[in-house]
Amino acid sequence: MIRMLLRVLGPEYAPALRRTVILMTVTAAAEGLSYALLVPVLRALLGDTPADAGPWLAAFGTAVAGYAVLRYVSDLSGMRVGTTMLRGMYHRLGGHLARLPVGWYGAGRVGEVSVMAGQGLLQAMSIMAHLLAPFIAALVTPLTIVAVMLAFDWRLGLAALAAAPVVAAIQVRTARSTAAADAERHERDKEAAGRVVEFLQAQPVLRAGGRAGERFELLDGSLRELQRASRRTVLATLPGAVGLTFTVQAVFTGVLVLGAHLALGGGIGAAEVLTILVLAARCADPLLSLSDIGGKLRSARAELDRLDTVLRTEPLPEPREPVRPVRHDLEFASVTFRHGGRTVIDDLSVSVPQGQRLAVVGPSGAGKSTLLQLLARFHDVDAGAVRVGGVDVRAMSTEVLMAQIAVVFQDVYLFDGTIEENIRLGRPDASGAEVRAAASAARLEEVIGRLPGGWAANVGEGGALLSGGERQRVSIARALLKDAPVVLLDEVTSALDPVNEAAVHDGIERLMAGRTVVMVAHRMRTVRRADRVVFLDGGRIVEEGGHDELLRRGGRYAGFWEISAPAEADRAASA
Repeated sequence: MIRMLLRVLGPEYAPALRRTVILMTVTAAAEGLSYALLVPVLRALLGDTPADAGPWLAAFGTAVAGYAVLRYVSDLSGMRVGTTMLRGMYHRLGGHLARLPVGWYGAGRVGEVSVMAGQGLLQAMSIMAHLLAPFIAALVTPLTIVAVMLAFDWRLGLAALAAAPVVAAIQVRTARSTAAADAERHERDKEAAGRVVEFLQAQPVLRAGGRAGERFELLDGSLRELQRASRRTVLATLPGAVGLTFTVQAVFTGVLVLGAHLALGGGIGAAEVLTILVLAARCADPLLSLSDIGGKLRSARAELDRLDTVLRTEPLPEPREPVRPVRHDLEFASVTFRHGGRTVIDDLSVSVPQGQRLAVVGPSGAGKSTLLQLLARFHDVDAGAVRVGGVDVRAMSTEVLMAQIAVVFQDVYLFDGTIEENIRLGRPDASGAEVRAAASAARLEEVIGRLPGGWAANVGEGGALLSGGERQRVSIARALLKDAPVVLLDEVTSALDPVNEAAVHDGIERLMAGRTVVMVAHRMRTVRRADRVVFLDGGRIVEEGGHDELLRRGGRYAGFWEISAPAEADRAASA
């Protein structure tokens, strides 16, 4: 457990953690040794001269006071180390998640990370603050008391010691029997968390469908499964708890019977038997708590294992000697990329000269957006190379690569803040004049003029207080402010109304001017602005050439155009 904690947290926490463990162990041993003074106290009280118990009572009181001080210091140390480790773990996990490739954040990650960063992390880090001290006390204090009993009477000491291997075996068996139940409960917990997020995000759809007042069956189902998994976890731990209680009580009964036998035979006196029974009873209490503490430790250990798995997930490798490109042309050289067991990009080669625009067209699932993700190095290719300015993106540092690229996605996420704060993400050190110039170029001024508070207006979480087109304009302004030489556009106008589409197109034109551009598009208005078009299907380039040239060929692209162009004309006419 300690080794796992240090592996997850890092070696810098080792000295403080070891000091705290040693202090907790000394405290638990001091508690057991203080009970050793009960032997002379009870012997004197039940003997012929009870007054002789006075010094022993004073010594016992002093020992208890010393134990209380040690307990206070060790608990305080555990809390301090625990809170320090929790803060450090949040920083380490957050920093690691920020360095993982964007492609790692696939389906199911929202629920997994939310559970891990919330209750999972608190549960794992509760080991030092709440669980380790009781666990050490439950082990060390009874063993210390048994050592005192052995010193007093070896027969009674051995009888008490008989519980140790049985208790250990019960704990090991319980851990094994509950492992599967604990893992299942975690999966159900993660799924339930994901369903809660989905339920909140799906409110517009549910209300539009007239189902706002109904129960959300997917969420209800996941919560029912979580309840069943929790019940199975409890049932799995029950035999261990019952077995532990039975063992402790049986050993205590054995010590009682043996003590009575020895007293009746004259081997020891009644005072000594009473003392041994008091010690045995005090030994039983922490042993009985092992069942509850052990269950909590197993859950915390499971969370540590999951944290360790995430922290062991390697970010995309960074070059030792990163190269900075001096040109801004783009190239896919025999690129193959596999994801989820299928080939998404299959031996694809295409280049974009500096300052030119490439449009990528094709049916859904053809791999269009994946091309942009490979350029931004959200993933690494399985074969071939992706180059910017003749330099493999794997030979650039993340900072250098991101400085070359501005990305405008179809789905724009805005942080809960002002429009200005969201635009500044493109270049935090930009002046106010530069921010306003970018906003003006993206035609945001009319949006800002409508908002109560203007520039100081809050856009809400995810930009919920703005329309899709308005969020897209903020995204374009952000990209304009960044002023990167390469621009990647991912179907930025596919879901906009004509007014917003026109405004966004104006912003995109300003953004694309003089830059190397790769655009994924369905709208022919966007495609016609490209210098070159590639039609992608099944991860391969089916056709490539200029717009007019591809229309003359009458191939897949021409068929795509025949379907799309009339629909766009009707849409524009109805506007």
